[in-house]
Amino acid sequence: MYQELLLKEIRRKIGDKSLNDEIANILNISYDASHRRTSMKAKFSFEEALELARYYQISLNQFITSDQQLVVQKTSAVDKTEDLQSFFQNNLSVFENLPLTDEMTVYYSAKDIPFFYTLSDTLLSRFKIYVWMNLLNAKQVFIPFLQFSPPHFESNTQELKKKYEAQSIVELWNERTISSILQQILFYHETGLLQKNEAGIILKELKELIEYIEQKTENNPKFHLYENELMHLSNDIFFHHPHQSLFAIPVNMFGYILINDEKTCGETRNYFEHQIKNSKSLNTSGNRDRKIFFNKMYDQIENLKQKL
Repeated sequence: MYQELLLKEIRRKIGDKSLNDEIANILNISYDASHRRTSMKAKFSFEEALELARYYQISLNQFITSDQQLVVQKTSAVDKTEDLQSFFQNNLSVFENLPLTDEMTVYYSAKDIPFFYTLSDTLLSRFKIYVWMNLLNAKQVFIPFLQFSPPHFESNTQELKKKYEAQSIVELWNERTISSILQQILFYHETGLLQKNEAGIILKELKELIEYIEQKTENNPKFHLYENELMHLSNDIFFHHPHQSLFAIPVNMFGYILINDEKTCGETRNYFEHQIKNSKSLNTSGNRDRKIFFNKMYDQIENLKQKL
């Protein structure tokens, strides 16, 4: 039964390609051995079934009879600065395994500024990594920000940012979306680990980033920004595609639970669409509402600047 379901899913994925050739190539077995499996004369081993499911990005949840049980994937833990390289590479792999076509839409519930925007060679990006590592690593010795030097992984981060921004994007924000970064700047400044001039540069770059988001909202037809004043946003990311979706739930600053179960992804899309109905589109609501929203952001930045 389960082998038939797996073969049915593979056939759906490969279209007109030869099923026997595909399986023979992936499992590195002969054509005859592949034919015995596709004709149900031989069973896939557990390892073979997992390899095929992994290769074709087939959710194993459809083979579980209970609606209360799911097979999920967890990204690798990040405990020290050096682990960031694998984190960014893993995120790149997520994109590469998705069907990035015009039918793909990325939904982002922005409790914080989406991390894709801070993947750049700026003091703001360096500060975000500094904060993340201090929060994640219990053994991390707090050092002045000036002495912090993250590893060089610009090529991966730039490619990740590029892939994200190339998609059709729906982001849900509210005026608290920038609160955490502002609170972090204030905290590290008050502890003496972040100097006033460094904080000033970070705030300047943060304002420039918000200006970039505002400009995208006005001019980029693939970018849709909504103000949601009712819900507590979550940093959930949902990649929706008619044939293959993925739901990423954050478990910490650098960890995600990944779910590609069709039923769960359908429920997630319905949830996001419901939240959008209860949100204000900053693309279509007019200049006045858009300016009011972004001016709240600029005011928060300026207020902290005056406080330092």
